[in-house]
Amino acid sequence: MTPRLLIAALGLLCFALPAHADGEVQKIITPADKARLDKYGETRKAALEEAKAGDPAEVSELNALLAKPLVAFSDKDLTGNWQCRTIKVGGIGPLVIYGWFKCKVSDDGSGWRLEKISGSQRTTGRFFDHGEKRAIYLGSGYVNDNKPKRYGSGPESDQVGYAFRNSANAWRIEFPAPYYESHLDIMELKR
Repeated sequence: MTPRLLIAALGLLCFALPAHADGEVQKIITPADKARLDKYGETRKAALEEAKAGDPAEVSELNALLAKPLVAFSDKDLTGNWQCRTIKVGGIGPLVIYGWFKCKVSDDGSGWRLEKISGSQRTTGRFFDHGEKRAIYLGSGYVNDNKPKRYGSGPESDQVGYAFRNSANAWRIEFPAPYYESHLDIMELKR
């Protein structure tokens, strides 16, 4: 392969992947969010235990979502428009599944960026790869059409989660210990 073709092929590959695991996320993530990820497993387990007391139909829907096998991020470009909804697990109530809203994933040249563009509770942020089947999301939560704060502005707006892909047209982000309302938020995305 000629050097020019090799560079072009590598450039296209970079656009199909989230930001590389070069330690950049460790330079950006706040200590509070690092602690939330460190406790992800136990937080998730406790929240899912609470969810069992929820509406049986919603519990079945949540279980079906979480039972889907995980697939790699590396062979799919997530850019484009998505339907998204939030599932609040544990906390104020055992389980709440909201309706569908609009989300958009774009690539700013340094990796995928997510923006929830409808509904009252929104998010905007960036993904960092964290293994073949998981990515880290660092974002900022905000309400309605308010201007989002920069990630790192504080616990009320900072968001952290692990993203998992289930198919070419379905994936989710799990946010452990969000600041408001629940013990685990899950944002489900589909096309």
